[in-house]
Amino acid sequence: MRQCAIALGSNLGDSLNILETTITLLSQHPSIELISHSSCYQTTPIGPPQPDYLNSCATLKTSLTPENLLQTLLAIEQKFGRVRREKWGPRTLDLDLLLYDDLVLNTPSLEIPHPRMLERAFVLFPLNEIATGWVHPVSKKTIQEHRNRLNCEGVKKLIN
Repeated sequence: MRQCAIALGSNLGDSLNILETTITLLSQHPSIELISHSSCYQTTPIGPPQPDYLNSCATLKTSLTPENLLQTLLAIEQKFGRVRREKWGPRTLDLDLLLYDDLVLNTPSLEIPHPRMLERAFVLFPLNEIATGWVHPVSKKTIQEHRNRLNCEGVKKLIN
């Protein structure tokens, strides 16, 4: 079993319900064991004008290969009607594979660790809540070290 981290985001539809249901779907998958999931955070979007996002992260263990895990995540996005119209546009659900153990992988369809995760407060704030000491395999710094250097403007933890 490999330990992985994923990011979840939504800004169309009932985003809170979509994220909660996605966590349930992940926990019910026969090849995935949900370890933990973060609180939800309301975040300012990157890209074209659109509603704020709700973001969270989850850690899990899986026997799936990185490619098969990615396909599983894409299939879950499809269940919620994900349509890819424009880069960084609004979406019902966005699932990103952030980390897969300490694997460094770069293929045409998948890059691990996620190439922009260290720049994104909407990823590092929820991820730090559940994986503070996880060491990024390229930078060799912890998630907390990376989170501490980011501006938290535009990131608000939801109390629910």
